[in-house]
Amino acid sequence: MSAPSRAKGFARPLADYVLRELDPLVAARGFSEASLLLCWREIVGARIARICAPDALKWPVRAKAKPIDASTPKRRDKTPPEPATLVLRVDPGFGLEAQHFAPIIIDRVNAHLGWRCVARIALRQEALAPAPASQRPVSTRPPAADAAARARAMKATEGVAEAGLRAALVRLGERALAGSNHAPRDA
Repeated sequence: MSAPSRAKGFARPLADYVLRELDPLVAARGFSEASLLLCWREIVGARIARICAPDALKWPVRAKAKPIDASTPKRRDKTPPEPATLVLRVDPGFGLEAQHFAPIIIDRVNAHLGWRCVARIALRQEALAPAPASQRPVSTRPPAADAAARARAMKATEGVAEAGLRAALVRLGERALAGSNHAPRDA
């Protein structure tokens, strides 16, 4: 007996429909698959994903193929395609940090795709959409600094005359002197 065929009205997973509709949109931006966009946080890590997101994949212009003579046998070009440039949207103020992370991003993207797809990164500073509530940190307030760190910061800023600048420097000093044990370590 053969396996029963699916009925015409059988329910299909939503992912089948979403990916079918998403693929042409993704292809218009130069991506061959949506996984780079959908799994960006898992590919590059939470710290990098907070400051940048993929925008497009720019492929180099290929040279036009020479017309083939009927007398010459067809040969297949064995050279691999030139790698693309990954265009990233970067939160304003984080361009330099994203530039330092460029080799890590390239390695992780290429490892995810399974081949040397990306060779360069181009940065475009543009505000990113806010992260979904499930990915935001639980507390938006910075942790309270200890009294010793605050006292050292106050002492270091005694010579600053302007009150607003002094207060900002004290806040910065508190956080710097308290240590960075609250900062995420995944790069």
